[in-house]
Amino acid sequence: MCDTIVALGSVTADGATLFAKNSDREPNEAHHIVRIPAARHAPGARVKCTYIEIPQSEQTYEVLLCKPFWIWGAEMGANEHGVTIGNEAVFTKTPYDKKPGLIGMDFLRLALERASTARAALDVITDLLARYGQGGNCGFEHATYYHNSFIIADPREAWVLETADKHWAAERVRGIRSISNGITIGNQWDLASPDLVTYAIERGWCTSRDDFHFARCYSDPLFTRFSRCAERQRRTTDALAAPRGKITVETMTRALRDHTADTNWSPAHGLATFDVCAHAGFGPIRATQTTGSLVSHLASDAQTHFVTATAAPCTSIFKPVWLGGDLPNTGSTPAGEYDAASLFWRHEALHRVTLRDYAIARAHYRDERDALEQGFIAGALAQRSKSANERGAFSARCFAQADAAETLWLGRVQDHVPKSYPGWLYGRAWRAWDRAARMKREM
Repeated sequence: MCDTIVALGSVTADGATLFAKNSDREPNEAHHIVRIPAARHAPGARVKCTYIEIPQSEQTYEVLLCKPFWIWGAEMGANEHGVTIGNEAVFTKTPYDKKPGLIGMDFLRLALERASTARAALDVITDLLARYGQGGNCGFEHATYYHNSFIIADPREAWVLETADKHWAAERVRGIRSISNGITIGNQWDLASPDLVTYAIERGWCTSRDDFHFARCYSDPLFTRFSRCAERQRRTTDALAAPRGKITVETMTRALRDHTADTNWSPAHGLATFDVCAHAGFGPIRATQTTGSLVSHLASDAQTHFVTATAAPCTSIFKPVWLGGDLPNTGSTPAGEYDAASLFWRHEALHRVTLRDYAIARAHYRDERDALEQGFIAGALAQRSKSANERGAFSARCFAQADAAETLWLGRVQDHVPKSYPGWLYGRAWRAWDRAARMKREM
């Protein structure tokens, strides 16, 4: 489960397009940020995606990928032209192809590598969809199959693309837009696959074009409902609607950290709760959580990206990165078990200790985290027109400061929270994930 939002320059404080996304995956499915340089490829070359090979493009652009460690593609990312994309799982009535094929995250990376505008990226995805379809397992430890939707943005425009197998519709964004884990396009769109309506009529989902509604006709009602996507989409839409015309990077980070209006909220409560800032717990509905987050400031002259590279944005720090040079050192590539040399897993110790008593633990570092992050954001936006070397040095300092701060906070929090997770069911779930990650001695 994930959430993706965008605000065009017409409604932001400084005229830049703003994009944001949470990537929700299994708790031990480590999130990895990586930069892939631009490249030329020989005619006839092929590229191995997560499962299958397809013909390679002669030119691929430089990309930033925020991805599950084991997947070739990415949950969200950007390229050197400012094209930025996030994908969402959507659950439909059309059968899922379980044979290895292209998955949503592969489409995302292929579009970033091959397209210089948001509109061109939409065409890359729909052309590949028509040729190959979509299929294959998208789960880490538990097989998961779904179709995909996307927000595709650049400094000038943004599109929503929603798919069901090879069928799709696309809507140009006007102002603000949010998507979650359900189809949102109804009976109006700007572009669509040629058989979108006829396929639904043939299956008795509607009787005519006048009766057709993409979300109503194609959505699987059970999985769509239990994903809580409608609630989360309302939360993120409201988060952008209230400050319309004054939306900033901080607006987007707050939206990604949203839990609920309940002042007594705790990640240990509920068997079916699932918020924008998602926390795993007991039961199949809460088997995933936010493992990484991205906010992108897409000005026409320079694009600045803020990544957590770590789980749970409410416990993480957004740090700036730019394309055009190497990313800061985040240690070893993370995998599915604890590794102290990996930034993702070092933070995971703080995150999981925080879960023992969320309110008490967060109080010991929230204000310091916010002040540090605000300095990173202001400094990065001031640095965005400087040389690649200067920006790279600033980014590296931010990552180093954040890492040192989290090490300090971990020691502080450990002295003030219980030694175990609250609640029998919640504790049972997290003890199992800790054992699978070999984290017990780190806790």
